[in-house]
Amino acid sequence: MDQKSLSCSDACELCKLVDHDQPELSVCRQCLLLGPPRSTLHHRPIQVRESTLWIMARIDALYPEDSCSGSRRIVEFLAREGIPISRNRVRDRVRRMGLRAIYQTLRTTIPGDPSEHFPCLLDLRLVTAVDQVWATDITCIPPNKGFLYLVAIVDLFSRNVINWKLSNSMDTELCIQALEMAVKGGRKPGLLHSDLGCKFTSAEFVGRLKGEGIKISWSGRKRCYDNILVQRLWIIVKHKGVHLHAYSDGWEAVIILARFLWRYCHVRPHSSLVCRTLREVYTEYEPCSSRPELTISGAGTLQKNSPTSLQATSS
Repeated sequence: MDQKSLSCSDACELCKLVDHDQPELSVCRQCLLLGPPRSTLHHRPIQVRESTLWIMARIDALYPEDSCSGSRRIVEFLAREGIPISRNRVRDRVRRMGLRAIYQTLRTTIPGDPSEHFPCLLDLRLVTAVDQVWATDITCIPPNKGFLYLVAIVDLFSRNVINWKLSNSMDTELCIQALEMAVKGGRKPGLLHSDLGCKFTSAEFVGRLKGEGIKISWSGRKRCYDNILVQRLWIIVKHKGVHLHAYSDGWEAVIILARFLWRYCHVRPHSSLVCRTLREVYTEYEPCSSRPELTISGAGTLQKNSPTSLQATSS
């Protein structure tokens, strides 16, 4: 065992196993076999000062009231109470107490460990037809209790929702069912693009795509705009279909989301599509010479005399 990888508590526990009266093995040999350094045997913990315990008690009292506060804000709270303390000392006390601020981490996509890797084949400027490239992603829908997970498959040329599915568990089966329902309509893409989430990189999902003869594209580092159209869909769904309602359970969420997405694809006109709906563009598809230019919001500017296209079988 590497001595440098041992924590203080682990080393102390291993030192209790050292037998000083062992005639066959010396203390040095026992420490070498068990892992802790020999100096740990002679270590005596220093008693924590009363002032430090009082500061830790104040931090412990502040944490339940504002669990999102980090070390900087705790320093400000303590300063208002007349307790001068540096941020490093606060960080050390918080770690010793086992507390941690609640916040959204920067990395929300947890990659899996796929047996094979696929490069990013997506270039939004080269998407010139419907069913040329589909993209998929998962987002969280918060009801009154628990969590629901929404997966959607979107045609990148028309931004139409080909299919979507809601579940209370975020597993690979959810993504596979959404894919199977999307291809049951008789149309399938030449390329399916996704991020590196473990659901999309799993052997089951990859095998299903290969069985359908669909090319696979995965986002890589510094490719944050590849899924911009799907992310734009999540913004619209949450601002207009989720935040305005308080879902009591999953059934109510399914009903409201089905009504919203059907209206979004079949009824709502889109200015970037010459005030046509997504389904109209998808079903009236004709080859287009170039892809409408994209903006950060995912909107497009149609070129003159350039027919657009899109369809999506909303289920």
